[in-house]
Amino acid sequence: MEGDQVEKMMLTKDGRKTAVDKECDGGEYKSVESKVYMDYNATTPMAPEVIQTVTKAMHEAWGNPSSSYTAGRKAKEIINEARESLARMVVGRPQDIIFTSGGTEANNLVIHTALRHFRESQVLGQDGPGEDHKRAAGTTPHFITSNVEHDSVRLPLEHLVKEHMAEATFVPVSKITGQVEVDDVIAAICPTTCLVSIMLANNETGVIMCEEFETPVTWDSVLSFQPISELSQRIQILNQNRIASGLPRILMHTDAAQMIGKGRVDGQDLGVDYLTIVGHKFYAPRIGALYVRGPGVTTPLHPMLFGGGQEWNFRPGTENTPMIAGLGKAAELVNKNCEEYEAHMREVRDYLEERLEASFGKQRLHLNSQFPGTKRLCNTCNFSVWGPGLQGRMVLSHCKTLLASVGAACHSEKDDQPSSILLSCGIPYEVAQNALRLSVGRDTTREDVDVIVEDLKQSVAHLEQNRVT
Repeated sequence: MEGDQVEKMMLTKDGRKTAVDKECDGGEYKSVESKVYMDYNATTPMAPEVIQTVTKAMHEAWGNPSSSYTAGRKAKEIINEARESLARMVVGRPQDIIFTSGGTEANNLVIHTALRHFRESQVLGQDGPGEDHKRAAGTTPHFITSNVEHDSVRLPLEHLVKEHMAEATFVPVSKITGQVEVDDVIAAICPTTCLVSIMLANNETGVIMCEEFETPVTWDSVLSFQPISELSQRIQILNQNRIASGLPRILMHTDAAQMIGKGRVDGQDLGVDYLTIVGHKFYAPRIGALYVRGPGVTTPLHPMLFGGGQEWNFRPGTENTPMIAGLGKAAELVNKNCEEYEAHMREVRDYLEERLEASFGKQRLHLNSQFPGTKRLCNTCNFSVWGPGLQGRMVLSHCKTLLASVGAACHSEKDDQPSSILLSCGIPYEVAQNALRLSVGRDTTREDVDVIVEDLKQSVAHLEQNRVT
């Protein structure tokens, strides 16, 4: 029919979509302005090498990994290789890696384990006798986290509190640094505390939960994540005294979803018991893993599922070999190229902020993730353009090229209320409601930045003109 259009989508090498419209006027294709994706904190496309690895595994490793014949042994071999790659990525041991469906499951598994471990400690007295133990017996387990955590940590804890199964303290981040203060976490510990869970880096602001040394340091030393390491060390000392007094052990967890692939992550330096790995944040398939320091031996781990005994009975279910293979390949790429990835993304992100400032002016532009003395993810720029009627969603809706978000993807369909994360970090309400989060990727270029900044300028100008008229 005349005037009918069929949209044809082509993917670039980094997963960005280029649209081509076909008008039925003789079969000619007319190129349409391509979209520029800048929402890599929400998800990443699979790297070409990962896609190749997944495809190969689908063809060659279709057997059940628990089977003894060739196809099964091949699948098991691929899974073991992937486990080794992930272990190298977080500086752990292969036996410390438990594959999961994703970050949400991994985080819930940690919370479930802490709850179970607390109950068993109270019933069996596994952490030692003592008067304090007697006082704690039969009481409610207590969790500590920050007030800027991902929903897969916050909501399970809120549910446990609602069901009177646990108590939780949500430690506020500093409105000066955007970070969690170690002393505030330690101050929240009580006799029934069973888990402390603090993310490595925030998905909206990009703030790394890391405090500056008083003396100059290199970027690599900053990425040792002092507060998490310090927390772990101080909790270990507390645990020695608690065990002697018959109190339950405090377990330590960090969600590293946003940090992996953007900076070095060392589970040994961090000293944590658990560390969450999310594949689709570093160009891998949408599965994940949980690093556990000595699962079931040094560190407790209680399954939420029961079945065939895979993953040493901690996470049973026939393994998704192709996706695990892809996760392992993505980890291998991080192991080889992380410094290069990080340097490129930081350079492009910094150029983006320079262009935004030049386009909108220092008076109008508010960089929401720049806190004094605070490090942040190399790829993240959260900003607001000051002015009435310039709410983030409105600005995005009038952009023709830019694909981005106003915050966490899991909140993208909620109302126009500003991000609670930004408000928690001390960003004023009228600034937070105008916020946009741009996160660049491994293949984002300066040319991409030029295109989307012009797109943003036109969107803002359009909204302001309509408001005047």
